[in-house]
Amino acid sequence: MRALPEVQTGNEEPLYNIGLVSRMTGISMATLRAWERRYGFPDLERTEGRHRLYSERDILRLRWVKDRIEEGMQTAQSINALRHQESSGHIINIEQPSYLTVENKYISQDYIDIFSNRLYDALVIRRDMRLADDIFNDVLAFISPEEIILHGIPPVLAKIGEGWASGEVSISREHLASNYLRQRLLLWMLTGPPPQIKQPIILACAPGEWHEGSLLILGAILRRRRYPVAYLGQSVPVTDLENFIAEMRSPLVVIVAMLEETALELVEWSCTYAVRGHPESPIIGYGGKAFIDKPELRQKMDGIYLGNTLEEGIEMVDRLLG
Repeated sequence: MRALPEVQTGNEEPLYNIGLVSRMTGISMATLRAWERRYGFPDLERTEGRHRLYSERDILRLRWVKDRIEEGMQTAQSINALRHQESSGHIINIEQPSYLTVENKYISQDYIDIFSNRLYDALVIRRDMRLADDIFNDVLAFISPEEIILHGIPPVLAKIGEGWASGEVSISREHLASNYLRQRLLLWMLTGPPPQIKQPIILACAPGEWHEGSLLILGAILRRRRYPVAYLGQSVPVTDLENFIAEMRSPLVVIVAMLEETALELVEWSCTYAVRGHPESPIIGYGGKAFIDKPELRQKMDGIYLGNTLEEGIEMVDRLLG
């Protein structure tokens, strides 16, 4: 059996449901259930509803076993071989894709850049959704979803937006790529680890604001951190937003505005909302490109500015909610 490189083996926190793991590994759900039943492999955590949850390390181990079976080993032999190597102190890892290399357990920025560039090429240049799926599945073996969401996807969204603005990317290609990434981020919001038992954070775009990329990324990261999220998305009218806030009794509302005109709508609403003094009003957090480009708008907003970057926004949410 060939020697395998000692690289990062993945987070052991149980996060992924069986359907997502089946897509990531290429192993059918029926086979995954059969392996657990016959061989106790892998040894899984379960939710209160008895649903299986797999960790990133489980995914690596499943892929390793699948590779050995494709080489001609029996299933039981493959699983026993993996357990033997692990008990002997060896680190098991799937073979890396030829276009990606990891020299040590720390993921370099070059690795993220390679992922972003290949994903842009697959989505915008080739318009190949299957290739994009393969790129995601490969990279998830080595990089955590948080790294991909926070550092891998934003450059792709930015490059798509710049290409559309300059006329280099057609509207149809922009829509195809943006919607693909939107679905990925929404999937992470839906399949995140079990959230804490509390009222959700409300996430919304300002009235007339259709640019939701940063809000989607924030929502996906918050769910990864076990915050419950109520994602309202693009262009939410303020009257509807107020009614929703009153119904949900959320601890925090995050609203983004990328354009100056939508930020001004938000400024006007925040002031009138504060004056009315609603009982049990949540914290209002806000951000977006408009407040970076026009910092004077922050002086007019009644709320808490979350910061100039997604990292600052996430840190502020942690601080506000403890």
